[in-house]
Amino acid sequence: MTAGRQHHVLVTGGAGYVGSQLVPKLLAAGHKVTVLDLYLFGEDVLAGSRNDPNLTEVRGDLRDRATVETALKGCDTVIHLACVSNDPSFDLNPEIGKEINYDAFLILVDAAKAAGVGRFVYASSSSVYGIKEEAEVTEELALEPLTDYSKYKALCEDFLLQRRSEDFAALIIRPATVCGYAPRLRLDLTVNILTNHAINNGKITVFGGTQTRPNIHIEDMTDLYLQCLDWPRDSFDGHIFNVGYENHRIIDIADKVRGVIGSAVEVETIPTDDLRSYRISSERIYRELGFRPKHTIDDAVQSLLDAFSAGKVPNAMDDPKYFNIKQLQTLDFC
Repeated sequence: MTAGRQHHVLVTGGAGYVGSQLVPKLLAAGHKVTVLDLYLFGEDVLAGSRNDPNLTEVRGDLRDRATVETALKGCDTVIHLACVSNDPSFDLNPEIGKEINYDAFLILVDAAKAAGVGRFVYASSSSVYGIKEEAEVTEELALEPLTDYSKYKALCEDFLLQRRSEDFAALIIRPATVCGYAPRLRLDLTVNILTNHAINNGKITVFGGTQTRPNIHIEDMTDLYLQCLDWPRDSFDGHIFNVGYENHRIIDIADKVRGVIGSAVEVETIPTDDLRSYRISSERIYRELGFRPKHTIDDAVQSLLDAFSAGKVPNAMDDPKYFNIKQLQTLDFC
């Protein structure tokens, strides 16, 4: 695959948080895109792209092989984003969580190989490391997943690497927690939660505050997926990369949010027994591929503030569609 080539990309979960920002970028770059999604979080997430002849939307279930095979027709690349996202959502129904996050993954990988897909990009999770004492959590460290969600993420990595072949290249990304505005907005992620409360309540409640969390702006996350279409196969095949911007204490994130929204925002700290910290090092992907995030947490907060100010986020405290667990419960999906 050479730089500048037009690809036909299947984006699973293309109507999700990251997908809703990625799909328009892929189309703007001249790629053909097929989206496979259940559209649980809104029918019109991709409405702005629906007039583009290079977009095909398949509303269907990743667990159904026939649907997957239909979506894969003509595709040379898969960017796999779809999953039951995060521990609390997975725990709503662990059986369905496993079916979607693991069983369906096996179906997708084998169907992609059979369809002649040459490049498979998997969005894993930095949670696969568990809790590490090391200041620099690099890709060389052993995986110690603490939950079923992270365990199945790790098992999917193993399966994908086992299925690599001369004509089926695999790239695994372990993202930090994504933040910032997207058309299918999530308000149940650290930076986004704090910003929502700062804007709508004038107050941020921090439980503990000393816990460290890695974050990455959604613009950087989607830029990476776009760029990886042009990376030479030898530079990424079989590789695993952490992708994050910086590791910050939650109390420092709250201070950053207040710095953008306004000094009148109150920050309250409440003690907690859960002082787990997560951090990752993203030096390998910079060293080997030259990718380094450009957007800060402040930028993410500003993007959210702009969206709120423009009326793009109505009923932000109450509408279930902004919160994965609430929406899944509303739909009785889990």
